[in-house]
Amino acid sequence: MDTASEHPIAPSVAPRYSLWQLLLYMLRLGSLGFGGPVALAGYMHRDLVDGRKWISEADYKEGLALAQLMPGPLAAQLAMYLGYVHYRVIGATLVGAAFVIPSFVMVVALGWAYVRYGGLTWMQAVFYGVGAAVIGIIAMSAYKLTSKSVRRDKLLWAIYLVAAAVTVITESEIAWLFLAAGVIVWLWRDPPRWLPGGVGAIVGAHATPGVTIASSLDWALLTQIGSFFAKAGAFVFGSGLAIVPFLYGGVVTEHHWLNDKQFVDAVAVAMITPGPVVITVGFIGYLIAGLPGACVAAIGTFLPCYLFTVIPAPYFKKYGKLPALIAFVDGVTAAAIGAISGAVIVLARRSIIDVPTAFLAALTVLLLLRFKKLQEPMIVAGAAAIGLAAYSLLH
Repeated sequence: MDTASEHPIAPSVAPRYSLWQLLLYMLRLGSLGFGGPVALAGYMHRDLVDGRKWISEADYKEGLALAQLMPGPLAAQLAMYLGYVHYRVIGATLVGAAFVIPSFVMVVALGWAYVRYGGLTWMQAVFYGVGAAVIGIIAMSAYKLTSKSVRRDKLLWAIYLVAAAVTVITESEIAWLFLAAGVIVWLWRDPPRWLPGGVGAIVGAHATPGVTIASSLDWALLTQIGSFFAKAGAFVFGSGLAIVPFLYGGVVTEHHWLNDKQFVDAVAVAMITPGPVVITVGFIGYLIAGLPGACVAAIGTFLPCYLFTVIPAPYFKKYGKLPALIAFVDGVTAAAIGAISGAVIVLARRSIIDVPTAFLAALTVLLLLRFKKLQEPMIVAGAAAIGLAAYSLLH
């Protein structure tokens, strides 16, 4: 069904797909998409823009720019925006749920096993191989996004390289850098008439924006969990890469909900499961307060990013064809992809630790270049098996 007519701003092109088809795709991506936000964004471009041509290049770039400008998990916000493109709020809502729920179920199941069996010692061995393969997958995604969006534009290349360098140096993604990149390209390509002498400054405004099961629930603790994770979802930019130190500061240092080993295991769970890396909040919430804690932590994290997507989305759609906004989006996109490429280096430092892991990462890139239709889950499964065998021999 097409709900676009219910919104005052109708999409300019009728969808070539049904909402059900998009939901099935997002369910599959949430169930089998490895590699974190960078790779997931690359998969969406490959499948929905280049492959099935359901989403236009312009709509994808708008979504990527919005996801980078707003706080919260990048991949989930991009998925929500793509759901919004033709099916508006109902599309964004259902697509967001379809994308997040599969990995949430997986991390809750792993949380149950972790609590029941006293830790997941096999995780290090699996991650030894999977982490290296994921670097190869992310590198290919970054390469494709760069060649598609930056092209031969010298200004975009300069912004791309600066964003990549800043990400590598600071090991985080800086929100104002994306805003500045957008403003620079806007002023260069389509300067406003009121701009005196070629110098101007723009300050962008941002919109600001349970469970009744039993009386035995610790509502004080759940409220504390909800408040903390809502803050993480509302104020942390840079998706999975940046939210990890924020979570560590609150979960381990401030509230003492988990110890260091449990937190590292939680991050490892997020890396070896498909879907958004930030879904680790479900695992952390489960360790703190069981299933209610997992649900509250996930809702607290993803609700702000949902609001930060659907509230500004109509304005992105309404004014998206203005030359000034197109230039702004191009600048933000170049900075975003530069940050994504920089994140490859940051993550590689942690995952490529010896010759076997370097070999696995390089082999992944070669396989993806040679076999265009090779599915990433097959590579991840093979890397996990190699990791289990090699880790026990080497350690």
